[in-house]
Amino acid sequence: MRLRSLLFVPGDRPDRMEKALGYGADALILDLEDSVTLDAKPAARVATADFLRKAKGKIRLFVRVNPLQGDLLDADLSAILDAKPEGLVLPKAEGASSVEALIAKAPGIPVLPIATETPAAIFQLGSYPSVKACLLGLTWGAEDLPAAIGALGARDETGRYTAPYELARSLTLLSAHASGVAAIETVYPDISDEEGLAAHARRARFDGFSGIMAIHPTQIPLINQAFTPTLEELAEAQAIIDAFEANPGKGALTFAGRMIDAPHLKAAQRLLGLADDPSKG
Repeated sequence: MRLRSLLFVPGDRPDRMEKALGYGADALILDLEDSVTLDAKPAARVATADFLRKAKGKIRLFVRVNPLQGDLLDADLSAILDAKPEGLVLPKAEGASSVEALIAKAPGIPVLPIATETPAAIFQLGSYPSVKACLLGLTWGAEDLPAAIGALGARDETGRYTAPYELARSLTLLSAHASGVAAIETVYPDISDEEGLAAHARRARFDGFSGIMAIHPTQIPLINQAFTPTLEELAEAQAIIDAFEANPGKGALTFAGRMIDAPHLKAAQRLLGLADDPSKG
């Protein structure tokens, strides 16, 4: 399943859900958590379930439920499980035990944990490979953790993440790959800053993320572009594969003035595989 762009849509806005079908996102995350006030949650659950039934098959549809901590999750699940969401986004996840607890309540539905929103969660990032069969991917957040530890923010005056949040990001990325699932970069909060989003997306792909969560439809085209291989990248990947096929038994080759070996071949094969089958990711 290729997940370049995952667009959040408030669960209490059926009008926005309908419009979101046409924005080109790879998946929608229908939100029952932060974007919906407590008073609006009952109506949001009904609207989300209705939309899941109506839009099934048109696009991948996930639901961000409320956290395991608290008393809202059971009402979320009671409302939406019969409508069969394709995945559940779990906020404030704290490792494999959180995934197991959610799966016990919603068997058979894969989970995308937001894996860094509490201090305890950071120390459980290494546990996700034990529940990899239950995962859609792994993502992280840079908003809740600063609030949880009394920090003034996650970024410095240049806009770069400070050390604690770089650590959270890196561990999420590595845990996702250790689990063999998609690594999804966190949102870029400034919807008016296209240049900043472009840099965010380029860095995410460079570092090994496979997609980004989005908070506004205008972000989708740029995100999709950043995570779609260019014709030049595809041509080089094919040339690398051809070079190894022309030199069977050699573990390292000179290619375009540089040395390449097995990791380069693996990366080239993966890149062409994504281009051939967009369902992969």
